[in-house]
Amino acid sequence: MTIHGAVIIEQGVTFAVIAVKQSVTMYTYRMVQTRRELMQFFPNMPIILMSQDADGKAHYYGRKDIVEFLESIRVDQIPWKVYHLY
Repeated sequence: MTIHGAVIIEQGVTFAVIAVKQSVTMYTYRMVQTRRELMQFFPNMPIILMSQDADGKAHYYGRKDIVEFLESIRVDQIPWKVYHLY
């Protein structure tokens, strides 16, 4: 499985931002299930899911303080990389 994401340390908090399709973030069950699956690859850190709407606007889902931080920066400021998960 290949995902696009970033591990960020901000104000002493390490968290993961993972880009997913909008269809994942449309349903609570799918968000919870996706986060649960990703926890094994990003242990002991909050996982924030990011999807983009039809206009390309980013929407973040997860811990409120981290979401607020991410909403204050541009998507291209996130140090995205490709993760190959097995």
